[in-house]
Amino acid sequence: MQKPKERRFLGQPWGLSTLFFTEMWERFSYHGMRAILLFYMFYEVTQGGLGLDKTLASSIMAIYGALVYLAAVLGGWVGDRLLGSFKTVLSGGVLIMLGHIVLSFPSGAPALFISIALIVVGTGFLKPNISNMVGLLYDEGDKQRDVGFTIFVFGINFGSFVAPIIVGTLGQTYSFHVGFSLAAIGMFFGLIQYYRGRNHLSPLSKIPDNPITPPEAKRLRIFLAIGLIGLGAILVGLHIMGRLNIHAIISLITVIALALPFYYFTTMLTSKKVTPKEKKHVLAYIPIFIAIVIFWAIQESGSVVLTLFAEDRTILHIGALKLQSSNFQALNPLFITLLMPGFSWLIQHWKRQPSSGGKFAIGLVLAGCSYLFMALPGLIHGTDGRVSPFWLIGSALIVEIAECFISPIGLSTTTKLAPATYRSQMMSMWFLADACGQAFNSQLVKYYTPATEVNYFLAIGSFSVVAGLVLVLFVPKIKRLMDDIAGVAA
Repeated sequence: MQKPKERRFLGQPWGLSTLFFTEMWERFSYHGMRAILLFYMFYEVTQGGLGLDKTLASSIMAIYGALVYLAAVLGGWVGDRLLGSFKTVLSGGVLIMLGHIVLSFPSGAPALFISIALIVVGTGFLKPNISNMVGLLYDEGDKQRDVGFTIFVFGINFGSFVAPIIVGTLGQTYSFHVGFSLAAIGMFFGLIQYYRGRNHLSPLSKIPDNPITPPEAKRLRIFLAIGLIGLGAILVGLHIMGRLNIHAIISLITVIALALPFYYFTTMLTSKKVTPKEKKHVLAYIPIFIAIVIFWAIQESGSVVLTLFAEDRTILHIGALKLQSSNFQALNPLFITLLMPGFSWLIQHWKRQPSSGGKFAIGLVLAGCSYLFMALPGLIHGTDGRVSPFWLIGSALIVEIAECFISPIGLSTTTKLAPATYRSQMMSMWFLADACGQAFNSQLVKYYTPATEVNYFLAIGSFSVVAGLVLVLFVPKIKRLMDDIAGVAA
């Protein structure tokens, strides 16, 4: 009797369908909420918003993004040591949905912070573990693995693209709470099909890769107790000094986000478990890490500074097409989807291509150019009126060309430079780079207004370009530190 043919999804294991649509709906909910959250915070109460100061709202928006990537470090650990990937993703999706539901009702600032807390933890649980589950669908060395991840990434970008258009338009046109409700519904759809498709996923995703042992659990409880006492002491101290406010909390989170990479690097460079050769690899990664931080600070500004530019300084129509200021957040996922296939072809056929460090330098210079480009409308037309939307479109195109040089190569380089005993911690560095970039943004956005926009874009853009040029000087040294790793210092 002939064995029934296994069900496939675009030529891949059917489990990829489950993970594809789960992540697509999660990105729809996340980017839909993010598209309108800043406006919800600073719009006047009579306009359906909370009436917060625009600068404070911008700092909250940036630190929210930093917290998501800090939580991803925790989520990866929970999936690896406690729950397994499947349960961690399921728990994360439920928390995300609850976070959006909280914002669906007009309950003021307390609901905002409860929602942010739920979505931060939920996204942190879901994001690293669902990618791990995609990898578990394939055997080691399976040539279809890269194709599967390419399809998966398309789902991410598709959800990220349509969300600012649908949720952004309805949220700004009718009600922010309608937009938040749509985000909740999107995550609900994702959860339903995720649970229904659970039997098509790898059995390995149902168990922790490296279950925590009783002695480790005991040490963890002690560590958590000390951490909570320390955090409590800091908060009490701020209260006694009369400085316990949202600004102080944002600054505290910024310090934590910047301190964690320093801790990881110090630990790896001083550990006896790391060989001298591996320490050379860690040293090579430090300038690369700094470059990634600067890049994400600029790329992630699309939901903060460039959103403010869209709201305050941009003509919101192209011909007869009426736009909402939130719609511009669809540009980045659109351009990366269009550009990445061509860039992948270029990398495969580029005979004398730069080394990994050289590609990072190119990406950093281009990222800076995207900000220098945004200084031009203010220099040419002044900062009092509105300008063509094509300035934002051009800037998004430039920064996504930069991302082609940094994002896929950065992730690959991070994994290849990881010491054997610190692989998971090194992958945490990839998330921490984004967290650091957005933590910097939470402080930098305080200096952005339409009146200061030219100097703001010139200063940060020039810094990124100069950093890229300085990185060029370090490329030979980086290559020497990495030359024993195949496929990195090409």
